[in-house]
Amino acid sequence: MSQTVAAFQRCPRCGNENTVDSFACNFCGFRLKIERIEKIRFFRRYEAEWTAPYPWYMKILYLFVNAPKAFFDINHKRSKAPGWLILLFCSLLYGLMGLAFLSHFNFDRAPPFTILHFLYNLSIFASFFVFGFLFQLIFFWFLIWIFSKGANYAVGFTERLETRFAPTEEQKEKYKEADVSPFSIYKGGTMLQLEGAYKFRMMLCAFTPFLLINAIKVLIVLFGYPNVTVDDNPSQYFTFDPAIFDLMLGSSTWIALDIIDALTIAIWVPILITLAIRELSNSSTTRVLIPTIIIGVIVAILFYFLRPTLFG
Repeated sequence: MSQTVAAFQRCPRCGNENTVDSFACNFCGFRLKIERIEKIRFFRRYEAEWTAPYPWYMKILYLFVNAPKAFFDINHKRSKAPGWLILLFCSLLYGLMGLAFLSHFNFDRAPPFTILHFLYNLSIFASFFVFGFLFQLIFFWFLIWIFSKGANYAVGFTERLETRFAPTEEQKEKYKEADVSPFSIYKGGTMLQLEGAYKFRMMLCAFTPFLLINAIKVLIVLFGYPNVTVDDNPSQYFTFDPAIFDLMLGSSTWIALDIIDALTIAIWVPILITLAIRELSNSSTTRVLIPTIIIGVIVAILFYFLRPTLFG
């Protein structure tokens, strides 16, 4: 009997029982526990009455200026999470980065404001966009997978998702048309979410920093690389002087790009991933943050700081 009582806690507002490790009521959203880390404003759980999801652009804005508020909103309607839009915009910035690279090449046969120059720009933009989309999709998927593994060890992330977001067929039929907060019993909500977890889409939102980082990288490439002249005679098209590429690839600008990426992966992204996992699993911020930061630092070291080109 005592074990059963200890395994649950009753919400003081709505009276429903929640598991003892829940930090907010699964029925009405009332706060049940407050962690020390929440003294830091950036980690403070957002509390408000949820009515309707913000537009996608407001979600992205809040992911920069008030991430707990953003994930609070996203978690209530995860099917509207802007994760894929964020990936698309990051890829478009890769396309602009390609144009920034191309701006440093002076082509003999394609001076500015000509059709050939436009075709060069279009092909480079498309190539960098496709590359950026595929690279970031694979890289982000890998990071979400490995961060989820860390959260599994810390709070049983996958198990908690299955418990929270696996309603019965009867519940699905009853609530499938609802468009209200699944946490608010006062609006007809229910403990189990009305929709799937949409884990990947929601956790993609944690890579919002790359919108800013990629934009900064575009500016660095635009102003930081040397200009070179290219003989683009058709007979020489595939035999560019290797010295041109040595000049571009040997630029110290690569160091700045690598450091920016590494710090983003080591610090900023893990913090946002922590907030996403916390909202999805209704679990401890601290217990999720520790392994997530460790994983982020390890990935940053392996992917960036061990590069032979870094720091010469």
